[in-house]
Amino acid sequence: MNQNTENFRDTIVTVNEKGKRVWIYPRKQKGKYHSARGYVALFLLLFFLVVPGIKVNGHPLMLLNVLDRKFILFGFAFGPQDFFLFVILTISIVIFTILFTAIYGRIFCGWVCPQTVFMEMVFRKIEYWIEGDAEKQKSLEKSGWTGIKLFKKTLKHLIFILIAVIMSNMLVAWVVGFDELLSLVNSPPSSHFSAFIAMAVISGFFYFIFSSFREQACTILCPYGRLQGVLLDPNSLVIAYDYKRGEPRGIFKKNRERKIGDCVDCSLCVKVCPTGIDIRNGTQLECINCALCIDACDMIMNKVKLPEGLIRYDSMSGIEGSGRKKFTPRNIGYTVMLFILVGVLAGLFMSRNEINTTLLRKPGALFQEYPGGKVSNLYSLKIVNNTFTETTINLKTDYPDAEIKIPGKELTLPPLGNIETEFLILIPKEKLKIALTKLTIVISKDKEIINEVKTNFLYQVK
Repeated sequence: MNQNTENFRDTIVTVNEKGKRVWIYPRKQKGKYHSARGYVALFLLLFFLVVPGIKVNGHPLMLLNVLDRKFILFGFAFGPQDFFLFVILTISIVIFTILFTAIYGRIFCGWVCPQTVFMEMVFRKIEYWIEGDAEKQKSLEKSGWTGIKLFKKTLKHLIFILIAVIMSNMLVAWVVGFDELLSLVNSPPSSHFSAFIAMAVISGFFYFIFSSFREQACTILCPYGRLQGVLLDPNSLVIAYDYKRGEPRGIFKKNRERKIGDCVDCSLCVKVCPTGIDIRNGTQLECINCALCIDACDMIMNKVKLPEGLIRYDSMSGIEGSGRKKFTPRNIGYTVMLFILVGVLAGLFMSRNEINTTLLRKPGALFQEYPGGKVSNLYSLKIVNNTFTETTINLKTDYPDAEIKIPGKELTLPPLGNIETEFLILIPKEKLKIALTKLTIVISKDKEIINEVKTNFLYQVK
């Protein structure tokens, strides 16, 4: 670690002393980690763009309709009645995040985070293609407004806007479904003006984030970078500079014995960093673990014929030579909690029925006598449909000469809907021998028994 820059944590490199934005021009870099991140990004982008259009039995494979509280995950439907499952899932994700960060640091930020994937693997690539590498971008920015500059800037921002619009549309497809998105796109804006405005606002937001705000989303807006200060420990995997091997740093001189550290002070690790930091100063909240500095340093080490790994994925314990413990008591505790939650969640998913029913005799309701010598009891019924198909429910009881009266002609459940109703059971007096008669109510659909509920029938036998 550079002992002369211990005050580096007091400021961020993207803001100068006057509080003005310092624009970052990261240099284009290739390497094994960049290539691997490219394959991961390609998979994630295809997942984002293709999955909303995939259907299983006529329904989306994935749907996250937070507006109507209807969700489809890999073909399984979930509605408001499954809220408790999402609570458990959310808790599991939070614990997984803590566990993953404690062990592997901010690898999520550099490899999976949508902000990084779109910024570095889509928008930045387009910028390199149109304006060139970092130095050409700086020269273009400082130059006057010529025809070439106007053309390049216009082309870049038009493509940025187009991608932002595609992103917002695909986000809508994840919420309302791809068919509904096509319907919105093919109809005039006046017919769905509020949706059109919402899509325009989301598109504008994406354009602003990736054309202007950029790395500020990671260094200022995102809380995850600050959380790592709490979650990381000396055994957490981070991108680290081996200061024991690299210091004191100095310029490489060919054909001379090197009596100083391996760092040749080329600053290429700083030039390629998308957040502008100097990793040689140590772990920083701005570091998103994108590994570009590793690729850059390894390239230089190969050129000067020194071992790779001066900057590498390691822990502070590993850098200091004591070795990295992959599983500490804290990590083991997190893992046990996670497995328990995942087990509970899996059990709830497996025990979840297509049709859920709750049937109770109405609390506090007494029996009623009817002309013709019949007695009634009032019952409440709640039925939840966890399927995509409309379902008709039938009720019957095994008690001799008992009659069930339901308001309306039939109980029809809408797809992913529910019904709450009350019904009467009428039994002739002569059939009732005791005050509390046990009976069974059979709930079925299409001659398939869904549930059999044992309940009581109340009557004051004289």
